[in-house]
Amino acid sequence: MKTKAINNRHSKSLVYWIRLLVFFASICLSLSASSDPYSILGVHKRASMQDIRRAYKQLAKEWHPDKSKHPEAETRFVEIKQSYELLSDSERRRAFDQYGITNEDAVLDHNRPEYNNYGRFKDTFEHFYGAHNFNYHDQDISLYHRLSITTKYYETNIVPKSRHTPQIIMFYADWCFACMKAANSFKKLIDTLEPYGITFATVNAGHEEQLVRKVGVHSLPCVIMVLNDHNYVYKDSVFNPQHVVDFIRQKMPYKLLTPVTDNTLDKFLNGWVDNRVRALILEPRMQPRLRYLITAYYFRERVVFGFVELNSKETAYIQAKFKAHPELDTLLIFNEFPPQPIATVTMSDIPSTTLNNIISLNKYLILPRLSSQDMLESVCPAEWNRPRKKLCVVLVTENTRLHDGARTVMRKIALESLYNREKVRFAYIYQEKQNDFISAFSKHNQSKETLLQIIIFWRRDTKHIRYEWVDQTILEAEKVLENDTHDQYFNNTKQKLDSIIHRLLRSTEALSFETEVKDLFDENSESSIMRMLNRIILALEYISDNLGHEHILPAISVLGTVTFILIIGYLMSYLLHLEEEDIQLNKSKRLENSNGKRISYIPELRLHELRAEKYNGLVRLLKPGCRTIVLLTDLQSRSKLIPSFHKAVWPYRKNKTLMFAHMLIEKGIGWYAELLRLSLSECREMNINPRNCIGTVVALNGHRKYFCMYHAKHPESNRGAKRMIKITRHLSSMPTDPEAGAFLGMDSSDSETSVSDVFEPRILLEENLLDGLPNWLDRLFEGTTHRYYINYWPDFTSK
Repeated sequence: MKTKAINNRHSKSLVYWIRLLVFFASICLSLSASSDPYSILGVHKRASMQDIRRAYKQLAKEWHPDKSKHPEAETRFVEIKQSYELLSDSERRRAFDQYGITNEDAVLDHNRPEYNNYGRFKDTFEHFYGAHNFNYHDQDISLYHRLSITTKYYETNIVPKSRHTPQIIMFYADWCFACMKAANSFKKLIDTLEPYGITFATVNAGHEEQLVRKVGVHSLPCVIMVLNDHNYVYKDSVFNPQHVVDFIRQKMPYKLLTPVTDNTLDKFLNGWVDNRVRALILEPRMQPRLRYLITAYYFRERVVFGFVELNSKETAYIQAKFKAHPELDTLLIFNEFPPQPIATVTMSDIPSTTLNNIISLNKYLILPRLSSQDMLESVCPAEWNRPRKKLCVVLVTENTRLHDGARTVMRKIALESLYNREKVRFAYIYQEKQNDFISAFSKHNQSKETLLQIIIFWRRDTKHIRYEWVDQTILEAEKVLENDTHDQYFNNTKQKLDSIIHRLLRSTEALSFETEVKDLFDENSESSIMRMLNRIILALEYISDNLGHEHILPAISVLGTVTFILIIGYLMSYLLHLEEEDIQLNKSKRLENSNGKRISYIPELRLHELRAEKYNGLVRLLKPGCRTIVLLTDLQSRSKLIPSFHKAVWPYRKNKTLMFAHMLIEKGIGWYAELLRLSLSECREMNINPRNCIGTVVALNGHRKYFCMYHAKHPESNRGAKRMIKITRHLSSMPTDPEAGAFLGMDSSDSETSVSDVFEPRILLEENLLDGLPNWLDRLFEGTTHRYYINYWPDFTSK
């Protein structure tokens, strides 16, 4: 019995262990089958990174939970994503190939050093300081080099493309460890956002320092978004795709997608009069996807986008009218006939390529307006090859409601046209806004009236156009309103147009006339005020982006200081103005006569001081016909001579061609000596005694470069400078008055002519130096004084 019991016990334990082994074997097989990333992605173990990325994109699109209705789609998508993350990391892929490890933490544990080998100290250092951070080969730094651009490429490609699509630029450096860490994150960012149409590039900051300063890079690595010629700095330290998406949303133009409800639907759809197609995007979420924002930004000049939230109660009518699925995304495109859309797309997630293709085919109205040169290039492109020529049928109108009937008829003709849009395009134009363009065609118009006329032209190139006028005025405004003649005129016009177009489309036919045209005026261009406001807004955005907390207090301090200075300056000028008014009022009261009559205030004579800083204004830059009268004094005689000079020139104070000044001979002796030397070319180098020049008055004509001189002992003559030289030489040799000619610098003792009869030497006091000035001023303004001409005005050097 005991033996039997023991046998039964052994058999049960054997069965138990066999079942346990089978159970673990099945688990291992299932785990190995399900956790093999190569089998999940369907690639070979020697597959390149491009093959792995291509397989991942294809499987991700197929098993995405929003696209696939399979019950295990979500689980399958997670496996695909985890497999791609494992194989895209070179270190984890090597660990899986060698040891079968799929856990990232296990890779770190496996690489943890053992302390019983020889290099234990080196391994300890790498363990604590992160050896994987210094492994350049494991980080995909080559991605930066493949996408690297130069400053010239930035200016010629990135900036122009930013007007249609956001451009992301990563700034890095060769020995930047933070840049190496961010390589994988940047690669994931490319994989996430590149399908939306966003372009990525990199810039080596060490090679393009000028571009680094231009865009405002503050540290490395740095991500910059270029949008509509403007640079926006991404300041978050974590390169998370969701954070970058939020950053792009914030910097997009305001209201790219206008919210549309049941109440605003008709107003939105009937807004096509601005020459743009309407597009509605219906989504079961509160805000639109990023791909729809980027698409709206790309087509914003041709299409106006509206956003409809399907979960809102305010859009129930829109859902019922267009039969929109409540859980799918829907795109509706409308032209001039808003009741029904011309294109419809409904998907769980509309790809960017599908959006671009459908909108590109329907981005123009049936009858668009030629409102700019870009519109002309798009609607009526130039085609030099005659067999492939494209005709453009244009109706000339004005921006008035009276011509709405004619445009309606033309729109109906375009809608019912039998010709492909690739060969024939219909449009209209405003004559008052594009007068230069229309006048180039009016030469060969038989009716000599271009309004409400149809012109057919073919653009050979950007400037030369061959054309023909349709010899019939399209429906006049009053005839359009008559129902009995509407169909008749419509049929006649359509038949005539069809026959002319059919004839001109032949390769053997040519249009009758040719002309050269100018570019169309951009009717949608912003005014100067709007451009200035936009620049101010961009400047404020740039300041807000680059102004940190550490800069706020200094900026407020600077602004406060400038404001305080301006306020104090304005207050001081206001108080000074009040004081001047008070002084003038007191003067006018003192000048009242005894009879109570008020005497008009006479302005005082303004007397300048000739100095180096005023020399150009008083002499060199004088206007034609203007003169400056200068009195030469010194510090001792200044108080005595200026009142006499002031009294002598007072009668001429109202003459606007005269200016009056005085000069200290101590400061201007060098200039005065050079002036005399230039006027008396036969004289030797002058040695002038400044004391003898006191009381001299010089009248300077800055424009004609001459001067007249007055001095109490100046022997002036009307016969020329030669006699003047002889007289001054005689004066310099006279023992009775040795200083009479010395003030002119004539120290020669030669005497060629006796001039004792000219005047008698006499002694003058300072009070009498200007006694003859009034008489000399009369002769000066009569033109009888002698003029000393010079070639140039010497420089005024102060001592």
